[in-house]
Amino acid sequence: MFKDRTLLGLISAVFLMMIGVGMIVALLPQRIVDLDGNGKNIGYLASAFALSYILFQIPIGNLSDKFGFKPFLVIGYFLCCITGLLFYFSHSSNTIFGARFLQGIGEAPIWALAPALLSIKFPLTKGKVMGIYNAAIHLGLTLGPITGVLLTKVWQNNEVFLVYAFVCFLGAVLITLFVENMDTKEPQMTESLDLNNLFILLKDRKTLISLMGITIYGTGYGIFLSTIPAFLIEARSFSSLHIGIFFSLFYVAISLSQIISGPFTDRFGRKLFMIVGLSMAAAGAIMASLINTLWILSALTFASLGLGIFYLSSMTFLNETVANHLKGTISGAYYLFWGVGMFFGPPILTMIADYTTFDFSLMLYSFVMLVIACLMKIIL
Repeated sequence: MFKDRTLLGLISAVFLMMIGVGMIVALLPQRIVDLDGNGKNIGYLASAFALSYILFQIPIGNLSDKFGFKPFLVIGYFLCCITGLLFYFSHSSNTIFGARFLQGIGEAPIWALAPALLSIKFPLTKGKVMGIYNAAIHLGLTLGPITGVLLTKVWQNNEVFLVYAFVCFLGAVLITLFVENMDTKEPQMTESLDLNNLFILLKDRKTLISLMGITIYGTGYGIFLSTIPAFLIEARSFSSLHIGIFFSLFYVAISLSQIISGPFTDRFGRKLFMIVGLSMAAAGAIMASLINTLWILSALTFASLGLGIFYLSSMTFLNETVANHLKGTISGAYYLFWGVGMFFGPPILTMIADYTTFDFSLMLYSFVMLVIACLMKIIL
């Protein structure tokens, strides 16, 4: 398996790119402050990316089912390369926000289409190979900030954006040279899965509860990257060092959980691990809301492991609900609902925390996860 050129090409390309993403994420807020003289518009960095990322999932997935995955993967890496150049040459925050919108379009196929391609190429071990690919993403994100700090000691901060552009270009080259363009077309199959048909699928209870779980998972991913760090700083008096440890543990837990659980989902099925993953995430979040010491990091790491297990098992489960010629679209649907949860979930929990406490909002979020896990036990 590890001698397969397609698998190696996909893993190498996304690993290099995500190192670049990890490098620039920490620099973009300061770039906005430098250009505007204040940080009032920093929130739009996330919004600009999430908007395009959500909007383009289904269209890109649908087109990839018709023309193959490889062209859109290459285009995605090239768009991200252009994004890096725009970050470097920008003289206004509007250019930065436009580049983030473009980055969302570029990353949409990279996150969604590669797992779909691997599921077709490795039908019997799709959990294992998809887990390895997703783990490579998060390992790259883990190493990125460290690499960025080291490079800024030698170069100016702005030059890191050129490094990001280069690794994205290198990713496009690797995809072009090594990745096979899997043929998803099947004889006498003319139907497609567009957005309207997707909502028709929601009438199926199994699909509906799965996508609800995916949306809740997106919320969890979002709060781990935004509101929980703020909570740790304000309510638990965490230092910047502690926050760095928190992020490292989060990404490592997401990576390891998928590498470990992937083969087990192939052997024992996806449904069990979807339920186990959500239950673990809920239990970890509940413990975190009750702990006032550094041990909270252990609880949050346990929750991260649960999120990673659910991530992989739900992706492979949804992937198996459609034929090969619809793999790209269903993967796009996965990240559409994931993106909705990530975009709307954290602000909703923050609003609840404003009227109560963040501990209460975290408890409430955990309760919702447990309810969905119970419904999965009944319905799936």
